[in-house]
Amino acid sequence: MFDSFISILTALWQQDFTILQNPASMTMIYFCLILFIWLESAFIPAAPLPCDSVVILAGSLAAANVISYPVIVAGLIMAAAIGSQLAFIQGRWLHKFPTIQKWINAVPPHRLQTVDSLLTKHGLIALFVARFIPVVRPLLPLMMGLRMQQAARFHYFAWMSAIIWILLLTGFGYSLSFLPEKLSKYITMALMAAPVITLAIAVCSFISGYCLKKYRRKKIC
Repeated sequence: MFDSFISILTALWQQDFTILQNPASMTMIYFCLILFIWLESAFIPAAPLPCDSVVILAGSLAAANVISYPVIVAGLIMAAAIGSQLAFIQGRWLHKFPTIQKWINAVPPHRLQTVDSLLTKHGLIALFVARFIPVVRPLLPLMMGLRMQQAARFHYFAWMSAIIWILLLTGFGYSLSFLPEKLSKYITMALMAAPVITLAIAVCSFISGYCLKKYRRKKIC
């Protein structure tokens, strides 16, 4: 089971359609894609997962008849919406889970500022915007759980934003099938790497800024 899971993950990253087109791999492909989206939508530590790119790749796989487009779209929408609802619940019970507070403290300050701005200026509509921002995607529902009382409205917008996000990105991935195969492959791999690179830059910036402040304090003393 674990070996099959690793094999599919590697094939998804390398876009090895020889492995992916094996009918025996179809169930594991669905599982991996849906698991990625659910984890990244629900838990801040899963932020490095390139989920925007995974959704686009799902559309490309559907265009190649590796998986069913309606089935994967339905599965990804459920994963994204339920993940956001779980993040919201974590916010509601944050005082009972000190570990979650540690996760928030580990988030780069500029990401927290983005969340506060979205909450202040746009409220629930911010969920639509947050779907397209790594780290903010699970962080915003969690912060809403801390501050909001109207849970019913949150769940409605969580599902609506998930539907729009998944349809847009899978549609884009499906459209890549009309491009030359090599170009489509390179574009998909670049999109998968982009969120990880962006997150790495943000973390490095945070660490370097912290070290610089600490150095200046020592120099003043």
